[in-house]
Amino acid sequence: MGLRSKLKKYFLHKRLPIETYIPNRKTKPSKMIEIVTAWEGLELIIEDIIDRFSIGNDSCIEFGVEFGYSSVVFSNYFKEVVGVDIFIGDEHTDHKGDHYEKTKASLSKFENIKLVKSDYRDWIKEDTRNYDFSHVDIVHNYKETFECGLWAAQHSKCTVFHDTESFPEVRRAVIDIAKATGKNVYNYPYHNGLGIIV
Repeated sequence: MGLRSKLKKYFLHKRLPIETYIPNRKTKPSKMIEIVTAWEGLELIIEDIIDRFSIGNDSCIEFGVEFGYSSVVFSNYFKEVVGVDIFIGDEHTDHKGDHYEKTKASLSKFENIKLVKSDYRDWIKEDTRNYDFSHVDIVHNYKETFECGLWAAQHSKCTVFHDTESFPEVRRAVIDIAKATGKNVYNYPYHNGLGIIV
C-alpha cells in the first residue's frame, strides 16, 4: 500500500470511525468454490462472528450474490441461504451481463442455497421474515446500501456489509444504520472491509 492509499485510509477512518473487529480465531469453511473474488479472506471470520454474538444457524439472506462465493461460505453455517441479486452486475463490478444461469449452475450442488433473481427493492416490499444473519453487498452507493441494509438490520440478528474500506459511502451507511437501529457496529478492516451490525 502506497503512501497515498495509507493517507486516504487514515482520513476515512478518522472521519468515519468504527470499532475494529478482532476475531478470536479464523476458520476456513469445509465447503468452498474456486473463483476470483474480492470477498476472499472474509470466509475465515464468519464462524467467529456467529459464535461471538450467539447467532442462530437457521437462516441467512444475502443481497448481492454475484458468482456465489459468499453464498457458499454462508451455506456452511446456515440451514438455508437465500441469495437475492439482479445477476447483471452494476456500475462498480467488472462483469456486466446476465450471469444468473451460470451462477445457478455452479451452485447447484449446494442444496441449501436458493437463488432469487430480483432487485432488492422488490424483495424487501414483500418479505416479512426474520433471519439469523444477513449480508449486503450491492451497488456501493449510500442510498441503496442504507435502504437495503436498514431492512436487513431490522430483519436479522446480525448484518454484515462488504466494502467498508473500499467505499466511504458504504461505511457511512453502515454507521447510520447502526444509529438508526440502536445496534452495535464493528469493522473488520481487511479484504476491502466488512462492516458488522449486531
